[in-house]
Amino acid sequence: MMKISDGIAKVEKFLGAFLMLCMAVIITLSVAFRYFLNSPLSWAGEVSIFLLIWISFIGGSLGLKYKSQASVSIFLEYVPANINKALTLIGHICMLLFLFVILYYTYTWILSPNVALQKSSGILLPMWIPYSAVPIGLTCASFHILTNFLVVFREGEVE
Repeated sequence: MMKISDGIAKVEKFLGAFLMLCMAVIITLSVAFRYFLNSPLSWAGEVSIFLLIWISFIGGSLGLKYKSQASVSIFLEYVPANINKALTLIGHICMLLFLFVILYYTYTWILSPNVALQKSSGILLPMWIPYSAVPIGLTCASFHILTNFLVVFREGEVE
């Protein structure tokens, strides 16, 4: 399971870096076209927002894999190891339950006919494409949390 999580993380890292590069190029071109050529790119803002949404959900998933989110852990540092492990497992279960509820509603939302018919205003992109960042990112995040849960359950700590 850890190998699959690591593979997903590699894909997420590549995709995140690629999308950031694309966003940087688009924003640079947009500024250049607007200020130097006096011909702004009408689609650049919309595409940049969609890319940022995808980058955010991919980055959030990676953050959960590597436990890099901000957290207050002072209490866990002063309790015995077995209580620390139990509280960590409870925390992972709560996160998984929350993500499963959110995933249920996001998949229901993405697969609804309303989303299938929606198009973006600038480039007429089907809105299910940018909206898919939510369920895809949260599905990957759920897998990473489940993997971390199993590591804690078996070994006592997350790498």
